[in-house]
Amino acid sequence: MKFSKILMSVFALTLLFNISCRSESDEPIELPKGAYENGIFVLNEGNFGTPSASVTFLSNDLATIEQDVYKKNNGTDLGDVLQTITYNGDNAYLVLNNSNKITVVNRYTFKKTGEITAQINQPRYISIANNFIYITNDEYLGPKSVTIYKLSDLSFVKKIAFTDTAERIVEAGGTIFVQNATFGFGNTLTRINPATNEVASVVTLPNGNINKTISNNSIVYTIAAGTTDSYIYQISAAGTITKTTTLTGISNATNLDIDGGKYYFSSGNKVYSMDMSATVTPTTPIVTATGGQYSALYGFNVINGKIYTSDANGFTADSKVTVYSTTGSVIKTFEAGRGTNGFFQN
Repeated sequence: MKFSKILMSVFALTLLFNISCRSESDEPIELPKGAYENGIFVLNEGNFGTPSASVTFLSNDLATIEQDVYKKNNGTDLGDVLQTITYNGDNAYLVLNNSNKITVVNRYTFKKTGEITAQINQPRYISIANNFIYITNDEYLGPKSVTIYKLSDLSFVKKIAFTDTAERIVEAGGTIFVQNATFGFGNTLTRINPATNEVASVVTLPNGNINKTISNNSIVYTIAAGTTDSYIYQISAAGTITKTTTLTGISNATNLDIDGGKYYFSSGNKVYSMDMSATVTPTTPIVTATGGQYSALYGFNVINGKIYTSDANGFTADSKVTVYSTTGSVIKTFEAGRGTNGFFQN
């Protein structure tokens, strides 16, 4: 009896060990990080001078829409003029221009985790490199700067003053690029070396005034407009212009995005696309948006084969968002908050 009991005990332990080993070798089950793990954050600028900025969440399948997710999860208004957002790890950093602050939230729950206010003066855009946060500040008819903070504790590090506009800021190949142009005036980019946090060089574009600068696969792309033609410049992390695509006959090209090996850009209320390797300028738009001259494409991004646009409705009513396929078919329309200015994949 005793021997049989011993055999049964050994068998049970062996079985338990095998199950344990088999479980440990399986791929771990990933639990959801939060309600906003998979989807699009729709940024609503709000009316200037009021705390009406908000964020709308749109699921990837476009079926679920949740308005004002910051207030829902924090119980307070987000602030005044939401300019942009960027991510690092589990955090999202929201730039509140007229509130003079950067609000940090968990990107999956949208619960507030921190805030930056030191040396912030009309912040515009934000980027992250080498464990530092870089923020452009541009006061109307006032000082311009890039302020730098430690990523670890959000503490202020230094300020780099600019005499020209400090507008969009992007990271490419570990280097920071500052767009010294806004509202179609200006043709330079300033490179900052994150290893020293000093200005490394200035990139001057030969033609056109810069309207938008983005980063894609460690390369900087900027779209510059002329009175007759426009230009897309490809710039290396070292600050060298490596390619120029002339958009012949397209004046005042503004928005620029890259998706699936194609450029997407706009002129007026028309959206065009072309292969990044193409040399012939498209003549037929894939989308002609409706709305006012300055509000029909107030928000514009291309994400995973869908074109997201917004009509800001002159900031007198909530924005109308229209999602198109890359061939121009309308997929979905819905209302977001006031002044929808961007769409960001989470």
